[in-house]
Amino acid sequence: MTTETPARRVQGLDWPGVAAQLDQLGYANTGPFLTEAECSRIAGMSGEPGLFRSHIDMGRYRFGAGHYSYFAYPLPAVVAELRQAFFPHLLPVARAWAERLGRPAPWPDSLDQWLEICHRGGQTKPTPLLLSYGAGDWNALHRDLYGEHVFPLQVVIGLDRPGIDHQGGEFVMVEQRPRAQSRPHVSVLGQGEAIVFTTRDRPVPSARGWSAAPMRHGVSTVRSGTRRTLGLVFHDGS
Repeated sequence: MTTETPARRVQGLDWPGVAAQLDQLGYANTGPFLTEAECSRIAGMSGEPGLFRSHIDMGRYRFGAGHYSYFAYPLPAVVAELRQAFFPHLLPVARAWAERLGRPAPWPDSLDQWLEICHRGGQTKPTPLLLSYGAGDWNALHRDLYGEHVFPLQVVIGLDRPGIDHQGGEFVMVEQRPRAQSRPHVSVLGQGEAIVFTTRDRPVPSARGWSAAPMRHGVSTVRSGTRRTLGLVFHDGS
């Protein structure tokens, strides 16, 4: 791994390959781009309560089991930079999907402009978050919508080593297919790599052109150890 910043390394990812896998499956693994030390620093932010606007016990709300915390503005520099770095690469996919589905594509060229639209619409709460799971924890299938203004792709970055720091805790997506049974997808999230995935649905070929296949994501049960991730959502919440 080079000495470039994490944001610069995001630029060097295989974006044509990511876009192709997103079209095929609704999610894509990027391969690693953060160092072990960078992952440890991000995970260690959980011990700095002043960085966060809220803390959620998933079991209390029947979301699964585990904890997550939403960052407050201003975001930590690395979190803000990663959010900015991913957005322009996801934007062409978002616009192409909207065109296929005959939907509006309200997303301007910059993340700052898009967040300003969210804020004018009353969605002012930052949505990047740290998630932590211990043995027996899991995350129920869900979508991260937060309001009327939605960006259709999001990112989760692994901060621990699967098979070493934890067993289990695979990333899970379930696709509701038209007139067919649902299809599950399971992926192992490595340390320092991201999974890019659909926030709510993806376009799939149909007899009439394209249809929207709803998708939800979650995390399988962690059998042992600790699994921590950084989540990047590209719309703010109300």
